[in-house]
Amino acid sequence: MITLKIIKITTLLAFLTFFLNSCGNNTDARKYPADPKLRVKRNIEEGRGFRLMDKVGNIGKGNGTFEFASSNELWRASLDTIDFMPLASVNYSGGIIITDWYSTNSTDDSIKISIRFLTNEIRSDALDIKVFNRKCKKQSNCIVSEKSGNLVSELKTKILKTAAIYEKQKKDKNFKPYNTSENKKN
Repeated sequence: MITLKIIKITTLLAFLTFFLNSCGNNTDARKYPADPKLRVKRNIEEGRGFRLMDKVGNIGKGNGTFEFASSNELWRASLDTIDFMPLASVNYSGGIIITDWYSTNSTDDSIKISIRFLTNEIRSDALDIKVFNRKCKKQSNCIVSEKSGNLVSELKTKILKTAAIYEKQKKDKNFKPYNTSENKKN
């Protein structure tokens, strides 16, 4: 019984030794550049190395689009439009902005705005805006209702116009004319 265990362990160690020795790198370090970027470039040119699941599904391309909120004109325009209101929750990846209750004077009426982004494109159906109205007779006796009317459409129009201006400014800033050889000579 003990000899069978010893034979199994010895066989396993022999196989491991063989496989680990075959993985050795018998190259001269002097023949390869010290800079990792140059080594990677050379390895790619020589066809060495591999990438796991490079072009299968979205794994090689990335699993999502990660942009900074400042690069999204619709997001910036929304925040700029409601910048006078305190914010309760802002989540760029979730695509929602929720303000806190806001009142212009000491009356018992206040409003709260919720902006949900349905797309990053600047178009009329890109935003779902809800305005809530709170009327309080006493601090503990408040009635909250969704407000419909001109305020929602005015907010949407203002945000879309501002976003269009931001997009135009971004295109103007990033515009580089195509230089042909004829343009370079002149």
